[in-house]
Amino acid sequence: MMFAARVLKIAGLFALLALSGCSTWITGGFEDPDVKLLKVEVVKAKLLRQDFKLRFRVDNPNDSSLLVRGLRYKILLNDMLLSEGVYSDWFIVKANSHKNFSVPIRTNLWEHLKDISKVLGKANQPVHYRLEGKLKTGFLFGHSVRIGRNGDIIPNALIPVD
Repeated sequence: MMFAARVLKIAGLFALLALSGCSTWITGGFEDPDVKLLKVEVVKAKLLRQDFKLRFRVDNPNDSSLLVRGLRYKILLNDMLLSEGVYSDWFIVKANSHKNFSVPIRTNLWEHLKDISKVLGKANQPVHYRLEGKLKTGFLFGHSVRIGRNGDIIPNALIPVD
């Protein structure tokens, strides 16, 4: 009986500590971090596999540190899914600070060769791209921050002129 009472007291203590750590969310003082895509870097490009790194920056506007537990993402080109995945490394962004991180991604553009060649065949017409994702934050009471970036690229502008 005493053992059960101690377990309940300890569990209650952990619950109070967990709630006190999330008091900024409960009182509305928590601000979502700002997530920016800084750069897309080509690591390796072969016929059947392309490796890239997406470089992000997380700005934490809060007065307390922010635990980031990972990122779920999708990359689309003219509504064609090129890659999706989960990045699950954990890191901390200090209060009122920022941190950069890189997400390795892998694609197989060969699967989409027919559709991509149609898109790139019109070199002067814009191609729409979209990055969608959710940044997972928090420890016990997780929170997801939606991220998104979209725009247009013109294939002709990417070809160097001699």
